[in-house]
Amino acid sequence: MPIRPGGPGLLWEQHCCLPLLPSADIAELARYPLGSYLSVNVGYSLHSTRDSERMIDQFRRDALADGRFRLVERIADAVDPDPDLIALAFDLEDSGPLGGDLDNVKMFYDLGVRSLLPSYNYANAAGCGCLDTEDTGLTAYGRDLIRTLNEVGMFADGSHCSPRTGLDIADITTVPMVYSHSNFAAVWAHPRNISDDQARACAATGGVIGINGVGIFLGRNAPGERAERVEAMADHIVYGAELVGIEHIGFSSDFSFDGDDFNAEVAANPEVFSAEFTRWGPLQWTPPEDLLGASDVPGLDEVLANRGLSAAERAAVFHGNFARIAAQVWRD
Repeated sequence: MPIRPGGPGLLWEQHCCLPLLPSADIAELARYPLGSYLSVNVGYSLHSTRDSERMIDQFRRDALADGRFRLVERIADAVDPDPDLIALAFDLEDSGPLGGDLDNVKMFYDLGVRSLLPSYNYANAAGCGCLDTEDTGLTAYGRDLIRTLNEVGMFADGSHCSPRTGLDIADITTVPMVYSHSNFAAVWAHPRNISDDQARACAATGGVIGINGVGIFLGRNAPGERAERVEAMADHIVYGAELVGIEHIGFSSDFSFDGDDFNAEVAANPEVFSAEFTRWGPLQWTPPEDLLGASDVPGLDEVLANRGLSAAERAAVFHGNFARIAAQVWRD
């Protein structure tokens, strides 16, 4: 990918989405530059254990056949980038694919899953979601889940969870937690965005908050607002750095490589996606080319430099912060 001078160096993408379909094209991930680390979603609340296992098996086979990817098995596979390969790991956006069996955390870890969030938007057996009207936080099972994630060495992720659930994760975890792809409600008041209290609690664990590029979570969802979405991402990064420190801020675009499919899924599953996901029109994302300065839109690195962030601070946001806590949480 042709990256303009001044673009970011090492890149850590903590969450993006291929279509959760047999037709998914792993080659789309090569829109990120070689040397990147990518975490790709392999299931959420609508998927069974077997569904996610099959998806991982497909993605692993396709990635190895492509030749441009390195499957993450050891910590060094992610935190020590190979400039000729993209490091590939996976994440689960709900505890549903565990099938209620906490032993499946280790099974998924062995398949390359490095991050899991308890509840996707709405309450389940583990806890409450960000769109629930009643927030009772983690259940007893959810608390056991966080302890199991700690033991196995997988990130406990508060994204899509309710405020109380996120605070409970921070209270229970003994290692850094993450909000893999969550923005700040103080900057844009959307229920998927997190409160300052959640951010502070995450930072107190040593954790990192990854800022995403989804239009409805940035308040910039019009199709033509590409540059405005990048600027809005910078707004959240700067706000978070001032709130909890630059060492607790990362980036995690939540880019969907088939937005039309995802928008169709939103429309087809109102029990999972509330009116907050539909009132703004079809979701718009910030693609890698816009983020990285490889299009006609000023990239995020350039925008952050113009906001006064140093090269070292930008490197921490783009790679260093998530890499640091991965070395603390994951197990070889």
